[in-house]
Amino acid sequence: MFPFITLTDGVVTLRSYEFGDMLDLHNAVHESLPELGPWMSWATTKYTQDVARNFITISRAEWGNGGLYNFAVLNAKTGEYLGGCGLSHIHPVYHFCNLGYWTRTTQHGHGYAGRAAKLAAQFAFEKVRLIRAEIVISKDNFASKRVAEKIEAHYEGILLNRMVVGKVISDAHMFSLLPSDFGLVANL
Repeated sequence: MFPFITLTDGVVTLRSYEFGDMLDLHNAVHESLPELGPWMSWATTKYTQDVARNFITISRAEWGNGGLYNFAVLNAKTGEYLGGCGLSHIHPVYHFCNLGYWTRTTQHGHGYAGRAAKLAAQFAFEKVRLIRAEIVISKDNFASKRVAEKIEAHYEGILLNRMVVGKVISDAHMFSLLPSDFGLVANL
């Protein structure tokens, strides 16, 4: 739907995943398994380089179809791989999506996830023409909840039985970002 693009705020850069990211992605996931595993079904010891390659292949194909926008998050100055951010579950009728983010463990505490989430949300509103980005966070995922709070996402409450990670059913916090949060007007 859109050509592969690069977004930056001067601190982080978001770009579509490239096949050259496979090893960095794989290593970052394995480095971060203790923090990611409880919240992300895909973050397991079975996350191989082939799984990373397949993720990149699907991400690139779905980008072209307009069904999914996954971004590699990089340090804007050094190019170091910091984590991932994405727009998924894009609803074709109601024009909203899920916004997800993660930062590798060694890069926690620098505000990178929040910066990436804001850039991805602005892309959703300006380019994809969505009117809402939802951030759904397991009720016990305090780190991701803090990110949503720091970027001043709108807190909308607890959704019962909203998430399943592995075989664990969890209630979830619902946050949202809107075009007006970026000085934009929602348009279809």
